[in-house]
Amino acid sequence: MEKATFAGGCFWCMVKPFDTWDGVHKVTSGYMGGHVINPTYEQVKKGDTGHLEVVQIEFDPNIFSYEQLLEIYWMQIDPTDDGGQFHDRGESYKTAIFYHSKMQKELAESAKQQLAESGRFKKPIVTKILPAETFYIAEDYHQDYYKKESEHYKEDRAISGRDEFIQQHWENNK
Repeated sequence: MEKATFAGGCFWCMVKPFDTWDGVHKVTSGYMGGHVINPTYEQVKKGDTGHLEVVQIEFDPNIFSYEQLLEIYWMQIDPTDDGGQFHDRGESYKTAIFYHSKMQKELAESAKQQLAESGRFKKPIVTKILPAETFYIAEDYHQDYYKKESEHYKEDRAISGRDEFIQQHWENNK
């Protein structure tokens, strides 16, 4: 098993895209990158702990590769937005790839470079690639939110603008 950790704005919207693939064993919502030990959601949401909302994915690289995870990741975010993601604004909603090995770092940097050179986006790619730090698991009510609170999840996602962005930049530009 390996781990991959991605920040893509609200972690509620980042679980489902990774959760259904063979080889992905677990997707956990949490926090990474800050200076407060055991932060709470309320602390992180204020934006002064330095943490980003992240999903940590446990996967079997023999079944589902890190490159495939990166491909899915890029298609879930606006990598040109340095102020948050969609309707979620602020430090805790910025994008980042937290690498767990030298190989992950190299693959993430290569994927970022390819995306930048693809011409898909008119603005520069601002998603950071950072070494993984301590992962703090988010509160229970955040785990598998799209399953536990499906109606609220659908409503929140519908007003976020995420799906329209994905359709405009990925589905209409294959």
